[in-house]
Amino acid sequence: MCKHPLMSWFVRVAGVVVVVAGCGVLAGCGGHAPAQSGPPVPEAPEVHVSVPVMAEVTDYQDFPGRLAAVNSVEVRARVTGYLNKIHFEEGSEVEQGDLLFEIDPRPYEAELARAKGSVVQAEGRLKRLESEFKRAKDLAERKAISQEEIDRITGDRTEALGAVAVSEAAVEMAELNLSFTKVTAPLSGRIGNRTLDPGNLVKADETSVTVIVSTNPIYVNFDLDERTMLRLKRLIAEKKISWSTKGGIPVLIGLADEEGYPHAGTINFADNRVDADSGTWRLRGRFDNSDGLLTPGLFVRVRLPIGGPVKSLLITEEALSTDQGQKFVYVVKPDKMVEYRRIKVGRIHDGLRVVLDGLTTGEQIIHSGLQRARPGNPVAPKVVEMPGAERLIPKKAGESKAKEAAEPPKTETKDEKTDSKAGEKKK
Repeated sequence: MCKHPLMSWFVRVAGVVVVVAGCGVLAGCGGHAPAQSGPPVPEAPEVHVSVPVMAEVTDYQDFPGRLAAVNSVEVRARVTGYLNKIHFEEGSEVEQGDLLFEIDPRPYEAELARAKGSVVQAEGRLKRLESEFKRAKDLAERKAISQEEIDRITGDRTEALGAVAVSEAAVEMAELNLSFTKVTAPLSGRIGNRTLDPGNLVKADETSVTVIVSTNPIYVNFDLDERTMLRLKRLIAEKKISWSTKGGIPVLIGLADEEGYPHAGTINFADNRVDADSGTWRLRGRFDNSDGLLTPGLFVRVRLPIGGPVKSLLITEEALSTDQGQKFVYVVKPDKMVEYRRIKVGRIHDGLRVVLDGLTTGEQIIHSGLQRARPGNPVAPKVVEMPGAERLIPKKAGESKAKEAAEPPKTETKDEKTDSKAGEKKK
C-alpha cells in the first residue's frame, strides 16, 4: 500500500505529542502539585482612639436675648418757645446736669420782671394798710372809731397779705419757667441725634428733642420656656440653687462675632407671671459695660447655668455618628475588635459632648479613621489624648516646672569632662 509523504509526517508528529503528554502525566503523578496562592489578607487599619474625659461640668440652657438700657429718657422741654442754641454733640457721652440746649428766654425774663413788679405793688399796699390798721387799733381803744370801720381796715389788711403771697408765688413760677429754658441732661449716658434744629418751635411736654440712654450697667432680657422655668424653680425650692435679690443667679452672654460667652452677669429680676400668649417667663440680667461694647437693642446669645457642677464623661464631637436619629460611637475592645455602641448624650462643654449613658471610664473610643473601622473587624488602635481636653482641663502652669524639678540632674562622664576642659583651653 502506498503511503503519502504528508500522511507519514502527521503520524510522526502525533507520536511525539503522545510521548510528551505521557511524560508529563508520569511526572505529575510522581511529583507534588504546586501550591495555589489565594488573595492577600488585609492588615488591620490604624485608627486614633482616646478614653473619655472625666470632669465637673454644669448643665445649662441657651436662649436668645436683647440688650436694653437700664435708664432711657426722651429729653423734652418743659416750656414752650423757639429753640435758640444746642450745646451737645450727637452720639457723645454726657453727664447728669450737662447743658443740652436753650430755648429763647426773653419772654420768660419779661414774665419774671412783671411778677417782681407785682410783688412791689402788693407790698406797698400792704404797708399802707398796716399803718391804717395800727391807727384803727389805737382809735378803737379810745372808742373813737366804729366797729364797721375796724372790720373794713382789718379785711383790707388781710387781702393785702394774700396779694403779697400770690405775687411772690408768681415770681417763683416765673423764675422756674426761666430756668426751664436751659435744658440739662437728666442722667448720665450716651445721647442720640437731635430731632430739631435751632429756630424751630418747641412745645412744652410734647416735643422730643433727643434721647439719652445709660450704658453702664446694661440689662439683657430673655424668655424661658415652661419646662426650663419649672426645672429652675424646683432647684431653687430644693435649695440646690441660691437666689436672692442681693445675689442673683449667674448668667453669661455672647455677641454675634464672639466665640463662647465671655460676658458674665447676674439675674436681678424675674417676672411675676408667665406670658399666656407665648408660654414664656421673662428674666432680666444685669451686666457691667465699662468698656462700652454692649449696646442697647443688640441681639445676644444667653447661656443660663442650671444647677451645680456634676462629674461627667465627655468625648469629642468627632467620635459621634448618627444612625436613624440615634447617636453611636465605635468602641475598641481589649482584643482590638470594633464594637458598635449606642449612647445617650447631653450638652456640649468647650467642644466636648457629655455622655449620659452607654460608656464607662477607660473605654477606648475611635475619633479618627472612622471610615476604616467596621463593627466586628480588627483595627490597630493608636492611643492619643482626647481632642479638646486641654480646653476643659487645662494643664497647671507649674506642671512643666515640677516635671523638670523631678528629673535627676544630668551628670557628665569622665570623657565629657575631659572634652569640656580641652575646649576651654583652646578658647
